[in-house]
Amino acid sequence: MRPALEAAKTLATEGVSVEIIDPRTLKPLDTETIISSVAKTGRLVLVENAHRMANASSEIAALVVEEAFESLKRPIIRLTAPDVHVPFSPALEKALYPQKEQITAAVMKLL
Repeated sequence: MRPALEAAKTLATEGVSVEIIDPRTLKPLDTETIISSVAKTGRLVLVENAHRMANASSEIAALVVEEAFESLKRPIIRLTAPDVHVPFSPALEKALYPQKEQITAAVMKLL
């Protein structure tokens, strides 16, 4: 969550307003808030520390395509950990997960 908040602050200095949604649970998933945000913004960047395949972001992306596809102005972007084993070293582990710079770049790509 921290990299997303840091990215939002950076984007705000450039005049870009973003909505950050942090689902506290996946079951039940607050689909109303997600769909409402996509309807309002027309965009969706999903950030998750899990691997890209079969994660919560995949399910959320599918949900948005099924229920709010017409609201999307740009393709959905998913930022995840690469499909590699998670290293034991904390320094290497940090580099594995999406960071502020990647999130900022993804949002700017959708503008």
